[in-house]
Amino acid sequence: MRFLLDDFEKIVCAVIFIVMTVLGFANVVVRYLTSYSFASTQEVLLNGFLLMTVFGAAIAARRGDHLAVTLLSDILPDGARKAVILFATALSVGLLVLSAWYSADLLFNQYASGVTSPGLGLPAWYYSLGVPLGFLLIALRLIQSMIGDFREGGDRA
Repeated sequence: MRFLLDDFEKIVCAVIFIVMTVLGFANVVVRYLTSYSFASTQEVLLNGFLLMTVFGAAIAARRGDHLAVTLLSDILPDGARKAVILFATALSVGLLVLSAWYSADLLFNQYASGVTSPGLGLPAWYYSLGVPLGFLLIALRLIQSMIGDFREGGDRA
C-alpha cells in the first residue's frame, strides 16, 4: 500500500503514457492503411498531456527537481536559509491550493452545465477530474521534499 501512495503519480503517468502511445500508434497505422484518421484521439492525447504535465510536476516536486533561483538562499546562514525555503514553499503551496480550488470550481461548473467534449462527446469534466488532485499532490510533494531536505540537511536547506 505504501508503494502505491509513494509512487501514485508515477503510476498515473505510466498509465496515461501507455494509453497515449497506443492511441497515437493506432491512429498512425489506421491513417497509413486507410487514409482516414481517428480525429477524436486528438482530444484524448491533448488532455493526456495536460494530466501528465500536472502529475509529472508532482514527481519533480517529490524529488526536489523543480527549478529554483537559490542565489539569495545560498549565501544566507543556515537558520535564515531554512526560513527563506519555508517561506517559498508556503507561497508555492498557497498558489497550488488556489489552483486546485479554481480547477475544482471549473470541474463543478462543467459537471453542472453538462458541457461535452467536441470529439467524443464525453462530459468535459471527465478530462478535468485529475487536475485539482494533481495540484494538491504537487503541494503535498513540495512539503514532503522540504521536510526531507530539512531532516537530511540537504542541498536546499
